[in-house]
Amino acid sequence: MNRIRIMAAVGVVLLLLGPGTPGHADTGDDKARLDRQLQETQATLEAATDKAQQAAADHDRAQAALPGAQQSLAEAKGRVIAADAAVRQAQRDQAEADAAAAVADSGYAAAKQQVDQARQNVSVFVAAAYKGGGFAMVNSVLDANGPTDLALRIEYLNHVAQENRAAVDELTVARMGAKQRSDVAALALQRAREAADAAQRSLSESQTAQAGAEQATADVQALLDRSAQAEAAANAERSAVLARYDALKVESDQVAAQLRAEAQAEARAAAKKRASGGTTAKNAVPDTVIGPRSGAFFLMPVHGWKSSNFGMRFDPVYKVYQLHAGVDIAAGGGQPIIAAADGVVVRAGPSGGNGNYTCISHGLYQGKGLATCYAHQSAILVHVGERVSRGELIGRVGTTGASTGYHLHFEVRLDGRPIQPLTWLPGCLC
Repeated sequence: MNRIRIMAAVGVVLLLLGPGTPGHADTGDDKARLDRQLQETQATLEAATDKAQQAAADHDRAQAALPGAQQSLAEAKGRVIAADAAVRQAQRDQAEADAAAAVADSGYAAAKQQVDQARQNVSVFVAAAYKGGGFAMVNSVLDANGPTDLALRIEYLNHVAQENRAAVDELTVARMGAKQRSDVAALALQRAREAADAAQRSLSESQTAQAGAEQATADVQALLDRSAQAEAAANAERSAVLARYDALKVESDQVAAQLRAEAQAEARAAAKKRASGGTTAKNAVPDTVIGPRSGAFFLMPVHGWKSSNFGMRFDPVYKVYQLHAGVDIAAGGGQPIIAAADGVVVRAGPSGGNGNYTCISHGLYQGKGLATCYAHQSAILVHVGERVSRGELIGRVGTTGASTGYHLHFEVRLDGRPIQPLTWLPGCLC
């Protein structure tokens, strides 16, 4: 009964708390989600300062762990409420058991007194019989003076015998009653002890739950503190990061201007050549880009997997948009980078956030200059003015410039302006 009451109290508390949120989802899912979030943050903040990147990563980790810690805190508080309810119920059960034990003890004492009185009455009868009282009664019958006197004497003897039988029956009943009361008292005492033990266990569980709730509270607060510290560190880097973003934009605009100028110069040279009937220089950019007869327009420049897309990115830390001018292809350091198509190298060397950076002009496409660019290389294996063929080795994968890991940042530029590279590459990225 005690256990049923305790479980009922716990059940009511849990029902009131309602179903929990999935704070304890599979650990593997949590890790995968955190890894994706960190990867996205790293890609977005690739051009930020090291301190800003570290602050953002710390903030993401703290925020990712916060829901689980808050759920643990809610569950711990629920266990405290349930344990406290169990303690109160166990204490009530113990009080009821103690009262029942006291009543049983009192009943047993009364029954024991009845046994003692009945035993005394039987003792008197036995003593009388032992002293010859029975023979005296027989003699009393024999000495009757007549029928009436005999009847009176026999009636008296019957009365004495009934009293003796009543005394024996009283002793028997009293013994049975005392035995029952003794059993009741023993059971009540056992229940009282069990209730006391249950109350003590519930109290211990309550104390443990309270300690768990206090630890969960401390964990949540620690995560909030870490998140606040990370935000403060990121804010301290705001000016430096935004300056880097501006520098990258200026750098991209300079690349665009150079590629447009190269395309325009080659277009003029080609027009002049056609007007004069001359030939094209060996290392000149072709007049018009001629795509392959089948397959994608460009070859995949490196073997790897796409780690970041082309397009506008929203910086969640500094609340600004920035253009990611290419697609990132994760690959091992030192892996070969090949030319996506025939062309002439128009840029090769260090280029700020792009690190070791190469651009190849492939000629005119629909009247506009078409070029591909390759950033963050560990080694550049071509030079400006060099003509390269489709699939030719031009460099090695690295992590130079504003980079958080080994990968190739691949750009396609039309009239100097960055455009979506994936529409020019094999759909399988292979």
